[in-house]
Parts: sequence; structure tokens; C-alpha cells
Amino acid sequence: MLGRGEAVRVEVLPMRAGYTMPAYHSAGAAGLDLAACLDDGPIELAPGQITLAPCGFAIAIPNGFEAQVRPRSGLATRHGITLPNAPGTIDSDYRGEVCVPLINLGKQPFVIEHGMRIAQMIIAPVSHATLQVVSTLSETDRGSNGFGSTGLQVAVSSPTSTGADPR
Repeated sequence: MLGRGEAVRVEVLPMRAGYTMPAYHSAGAAGLDLAACLDDGPIELAPGQITLAPCGFAIAIPNGFEAQVRPRSGLATRHGITLPNAPGTIDSDYRGEVCVPLINLGKQPFVIEHGMRIAQMIIAPVSHATLQVVSTLSETDRGSNGFGSTGLQVAVSSPTSTGADPR
């Protein structure tokens, strides 16, 4: 088991000329930047359109790890370019070319250029679960309350002797 801060060895196999090696761009960066490797020139991504941008390499992730592919915050906030399945997962047994699905949620067309940093990849440990069928589940305060239920705040007030609203 790796200790905190120890590097995970990930093998990289170049598959296209002109690919960019994934890289951390600061000492504290959690993600390796992924760049588009476009043999046929730039890709124009219309608003609402999804494309699969190749990165030009394959990787071998060690067993017990995955690669999480996430949007780059600058592309998302400035242009609405994000991943339709964020975060995407690359499993340790996948050996094909790394490609990034991108969607344009902005209002203007966006051009993806060769070498442009389009996403980030985080190498993370994976735990496998053992599933067990049971007849009941343990109780919690939340229970079966679903989507959005933890964000609801109910203000409970009681009348005061002056009749003023205590809020």
C-alpha cells in the first residue's frame, strides 16, 4: 500500500505523433493536465454539441487504482466546456487510447486546438465492496429522504409572550 504522497507508477504508451505527456502544472496540483491530440486539425464544438477528443496515448494504471477524468475549471467557467460524464473513470484494465468527452454548455461555438489542455486526470485508489443482501437497513436521521433533502432547513418558531416573531 502506498503512503500519502508516494507516487503511483503509470505507464504511458504514445499512440499518435505530437501527443502531449500528461503533466502536473504546479507543485500542489492534484490532477495531471490532459491535452487534445488532433491529427485532423481543430474541432469546433457548437453549443450543446458533444465530441470525443483524443489525447494520443494509452496508459496502464496499476490494479487497485483508477484514473478520474475531470473538467478544467477555467474552460468550464469561461466557456461552458465540461465533461458530460464528470468525473469519468478509466479502469485499471483499460488499454485503449485516452479520449475525453467534451460538451459545450456555453452559448458560443468553442474551438479545440491541438495541444490545448482540455481536462485533468487524477489517479486515485479504488476499494472493492462486498455486497450482502439483508432484510432491513440501519436507521439514520435522513432515512429515505432523497434528492435535495439535506439542503432543506425548516425554521421552527414558537410564539413569544409579546407575540413578536422570534426570527
